[in-house]
Amino acid sequence: QQLERKRTDSGSVGFGRQNILPFRQSRREAAMVSASNGNGGGVMKRMSALRVQYYCVMGAVAAAVVLATLRYMPGPAASTTSVARQAALAAAAAPAVETAASLGGRKRKELPAAAAEEEEKAEAKAKNEVVLFNFGDSNSDTGGVAAVMGIRIAPPEGRAYFRHPTGRLSDGRVVLDFICESLGTHHLSPYMKPLGSDFSNGVNFAIAGSTATPGETPFSLDVQLDQFLFFKERCLETIERGESAPVDEEGFKKALYTMDIGHNDINGILHLPYHTMLEKLPAIVAEIKKTIERLHKNGARKFLIHGTGALGCMPQKLAMPRDDDSGLDSNGCVATINNVCKQFNKLLSEACDELRLNLKKSTIIFVDMFAIKYDLVANHTKYGIEKPLMTCCGHGGPPYNYDPKESCMTSDKYLCKLGEKFISWDGVHFTDAANGIVASKVLSGEYSIPRVKLASIVIPPKSDD
Repeated sequence: QQLERKRTDSGSVGFGRQNILPFRQSRREAAMVSASNGNGGGVMKRMSALRVQYYCVMGAVAAAVVLATLRYMPGPAASTTSVARQAALAAAAAPAVETAASLGGRKRKELPAAAAEEEEKAEAKAKNEVVLFNFGDSNSDTGGVAAVMGIRIAPPEGRAYFRHPTGRLSDGRVVLDFICESLGTHHLSPYMKPLGSDFSNGVNFAIAGSTATPGETPFSLDVQLDQFLFFKERCLETIERGESAPVDEEGFKKALYTMDIGHNDINGILHLPYHTMLEKLPAIVAEIKKTIERLHKNGARKFLIHGTGALGCMPQKLAMPRDDDSGLDSNGCVATINNVCKQFNKLLSEACDELRLNLKKSTIIFVDMFAIKYDLVANHTKYGIEKPLMTCCGHGGPPYNYDPKESCMTSDKYLCKLGEKFISWDGVHFTDAANGIVASKVLSGEYSIPRVKLASIVIPPKSDD
C-alpha cells in the first residue's frame, strides 16, 4: 500500500532511491532468515556456482587479452646491419638455376659475377691455351742445364734478344722459343729451374748434352720421360684433391709433344769407322721410337719429331785436324759426318711412318732438319749471311774462329758485331737469327712429313659464333 501510494504521489513508474534500499534490505534479510531456518540451501548453492562461472569467464578473457597483446606487439626495430646481412644471405641462397618451365625453355639463369668470370676463364683456357712438352738436348734447352748443374752462364750469351744470359747456349732464342711464339704462348720453362718457372703451357725437359741412348748421360731421353710421367701424375693427383695444377687431364691430351734429340749420340760415334757408325744408328732411333710409344700409351696424340742437322757443317767439326780437304763437300762441310746424319734421319723418318700405322688417332710429324740447316750453308747469301762456316763468338779468327780449348765467355774471345748474321754462335749452337730462319721453315710444313703446317694441328680452329 505504501509503494502504491508513493507511485501515485510522484507520478513515476519507478521506485524512489529512498524506497529501493529498504526494499533490497528487507529482501536480503528475508533470504537470510530463510537460510538460517534451513529453507535456502538450494539458493546458496546456485549463487556459489554463478560466482565460479563468473571468475572462470573473467580469467579466460584476461588470458586472451594478454596473449593478444604479446602476439601483436611490435618487436624492436632491426638494425641496418642485421637487415643487410639477412638480405645478403637471402641473395646468396637464391638459386642460380631456374626450372625450364619458369624460363620458357631457357636452361640456366645468369650466375653471380665472380662465378661467371671463373667459368669464362676456364672455358677460354680449355679452348685457346696451347700446351707443349719438349724432350731434347742443347738445341732446345731453355736453361735446364744451367739450373741443374749450377752453371753461371755469363755474357755475351743472350745478348741479341734477351739482353742477358738465360741459360740458353745461344745469343738469343732457340728454335723451340720461336715455335712457342708462333703458337701464341710464352717460352717453355725448364723442368729443373727452381725460380720463375711457369708450367701452365707445358714443360721443357731438354738438358744440354743429353742423349737418346740410356745411361750415356745423366738426363738421357728415358730419364726425361720419367720426369714427364712424374709431373703428369702429380698434376692429376693435385686436381683430384680439389686443388689447382699447371696442366689438367685435357691439357695433357691435346698437348704437342716435341723431340729434338740424337745429335750427341751421333757425336759420340764419329770416331768409329764409317760402317760401324751406320750400324750404331738403328739402336739410337729405337730409343726415340720407344719413347713416342710410351708417351702415346700415356695419352699423347700429337708429335713433332726433329731429325738431326748438318753436323758436318759445324765449325767445331771443321776445326778438327785433317790431312787435307778431300773429305769436304762442295760447300766446305765434312761429307762423311753429313752422310751419317742423313742416314739417321732416314731411319727416324721410317720409324715415324711405322708409328703412324700402329698408333691410331695420332698425328706424327717428322721434320727434316738436315735439309733446313744445310740450306742455310748452301744458299747463305739468300739469307744475308756472309760467313756460313765461321763462329760468331769464338777464338782464332777466320776461317772458323773456333778453338775447342777456349770458351765463348772468356775475355779474349773474337766476337762478331751485334747485328751481323752468322749461322753458328759458338761453333756448335745456332744464333738467334739462324734459329729464327730454321723455325720459320719448321712451321711452314715445307720440310715436314706429312706436309702440314704446325699451327693447324695445335691451335683449334675458330668457331663461327
